[in-house]
Amino acid sequence: MEVNFWKKFQILSGSSLKIIAIITMLIDHIGAALIEQLLIRGFFTDVKSYGFYFDLDMKLRMIGRIAFPIFCFLLVEGFLHTKNKKNYSLRLFLFALLSEIPFDLAFRNQLFAWDYQNVFFTLLVGFGVLWAWERCEDKLYMQIPLLLLGGYVSSYVLRSDYGYKGIALIFILYLFHKNRFLFSLVGALSLLWEAPAIFAFIPINLYNGKRGLSMKYFFYFFYPLHLLCLYGIRLYFF
Repeated sequence: MEVNFWKKFQILSGSSLKIIAIITMLIDHIGAALIEQLLIRGFFTDVKSYGFYFDLDMKLRMIGRIAFPIFCFLLVEGFLHTKNKKNYSLRLFLFALLSEIPFDLAFRNQLFAWDYQNVFFTLLVGFGVLWAWERCEDKLYMQIPLLLLGGYVSSYVLRSDYGYKGIALIFILYLFHKNRFLFSLVGALSLLWEAPAIFAFIPINLYNGKRGLSMKYFFYFFYPLHLLCLYGIRLYFF
C-alpha cells in the first residue's frame, strides 16, 4: 500500500528532470558567468549596488546547486539503460572537448584555462568508474576504494568541475539506486558540503522511471551554447 501511495506522487519523467536541471543550471551560470564576473572586475563601485548584486548572486547560486545532483542521477539512469556504453562514453568525451572553450570563456575569460575543466569531464570519469565496477566479476566491496581512487586521481588530473566529490556522488547514486531510502540518505549526506544541493532529491524522488520527451542531444548542445551566450552578453553589455 505504501509503495502504491508513493507512486501517485511520482509524476516527473526523465525529460522533466532534465528540464529542471537545465533551468537551474542556467540560473546558476547567470550568477557565476555574469554577476560574479562583474563583481570580480569591480563593475559595481558603490556599496549599495555591490551588496545588492552580491546577495542576488548568492541566491542564484543556491538555486543552481540543484542541477548537478540531477545530472548525476540522469547519468546513472543512462548508464543502467543504455544499450551501448561505448557510444555513451564517446559522446560525453566529444562534448567535453566541444564545451571546454565556451566554459573557459564564460568562467575564466580566456580561450584555454588548464586549471579548471567543464562538468562533462566529471560525468565522463564518473561513467568510467561505474563501467569499471560493472566489469568487476566478483563485485567485492574492497574494490570500491580502488575504483574511487582511480576516479579521484582522474578528476584531479583533469581539474574537472566538482572533482572527486562529483565522482563520489555518482557512485553513491548508482550503488544505492535500488533502495530509494538509502539512495536519498547517503546521497544527501555526501552533499552536506553544499547543503542547498540536497533539495535536488525532491524532484529526483518524484521520478516515475519514464523517459518522457525525446531530448537525447538537447542538454549536450545546450551546455556549450548557453555558456557562449552568457559570455557574449557580458561582452556586449559590459
